[in-house]
Parts: sequence; structure tokens; C-alpha cells
Amino acid sequence: MDKMHLTLMVATLSCLVLMESVNAFTHIVGGNHGWRVPDNKTFFQDWAKPRTFGVGDKLVFPYRPGANNLMAVKKPDFDKCEQDDPINMYFQGPTILELTKPGDYYYYDGIGKHCEAGMKLHIVVGTKEGSSGENMPFKLDTFVIRTSSLTTTSAATAPAAAASGPSATVFAASSGPSATVSAASTGPSASASATAAAPKASAATATHKLGFGVMLVAMALSMFLLV
Repeated sequence: MDKMHLTLMVATLSCLVLMESVNAFTHIVGGNHGWRVPDNKTFFQDWAKPRTFGVGDKLVFPYRPGANNLMAVKKPDFDKCEQDDPINMYFQGPTILELTKPGDYYYYDGIGKHCEAGMKLHIVVGTKEGSSGENMPFKLDTFVIRTSSLTTTSAATAPAAAASGPSATVFAASSGPSATVSAASTGPSASASATAAAPKASAATATHKLGFGVMLVAMALSMFLLV
């Protein structure tokens, strides 16, 4: 049950990534695993290794209150998994933190022996733009709508006119830097002594932002907190 809740939380928080500014990046700590005890002690450092963390980026720690928590600490406490001089403590997950300046940031889970089991994260924030270190296979930040309508011009001297097919509307999620999918069907043409006039195609494009992502975030988080 906890894994299902965590999966819902990660999917919901992923909507935030799609709506982020181009000047900032949202890192969901642990990816699909989330912020919980890992299978090996190097899991979170391995997750962070290919990434670039920049000023203005956000760290999202998906965890269930009571099961895990989050502590921001200094290096001595981080190295020894101690709580002698904590910077901050967070209990109401998920926790979203903004990286406001360059430098080293240290986090771990302060419950039981979670830190000793590898539930700890050290990152270095620089001046470059944040990234995951991987190319996303697709983009869901926009939907591209392309409408093609076909009209037929009849020749005055032609004994027969070509039949035109219906207009076609295709909805496609953009893939890569830019992608547009369009389709149109045309009917057959027949003429005994003249060639039918070629149809003229006109297209109009419109781009719609995923505004419903905000609603999805609010609804899913409400469901999560009520369970």
C-alpha cells in the first residue's frame, strides 16, 4: 500500500517538472524510488552523480509522514549520521526545497538507522543550469493541434470535378525539439477529358499549455494526504 501511495506521489510531482521554468529544474530525489530506505548505501549518490544542480532548482523529497523524514545538516553530522547541529528538520512530506545559492548541501533521514542504511544525499550546487544528465525521450509540456481543411476548385471547362475528402484534425504530443503530426484524406477523382483541379490545403496551428497539470497536482496530493 505504501508503495502505491509513493508511486502516486511521484507521478503527481512529475507534473511539476513539466511546468517548470526553463531557467530552473525540479529534481525528484530518488526518481521512482522516492525518499525511502534504498537497497544499497550508494543509491542516492548514484542518482545524483550524473545530475547538474543549479541555483533556483528545486529538490522534491517524496515520502510519507511518519515513515520517513528529512534533515538538512552540516558535513560533520552528515558523515557520522548524527544530529548534533541540524540546520533544519522536515516531517510533513513531500518536502520541496529551493536551492538558493551555490555550495554543498547535505541531507539525510533522521529516523532510526535510515541514514546508516544509505538514506542520505550530498549535492553540490553550481552556477550552471540544472539538468538530469539524461535526454528526456519525449516532451509532454505542450499539445500541438493541427487542422487541415481541403477545398476543391472547379475548372469552368472541365466536365467533371474532383471529389475532396473531409478535413482532418490530428492531436499529437510534441516529441523532441519540435514535432507536428497532420493528416488529410482525399477522395478519388474521375474525368473523361480534363484533369481535376488540385485541392488547396490550409492549416492552422495552436499550442495549448498543460494548465490542467495544476489541477492534477492539487487533486492527487489531496487524495494522498487523506488516505
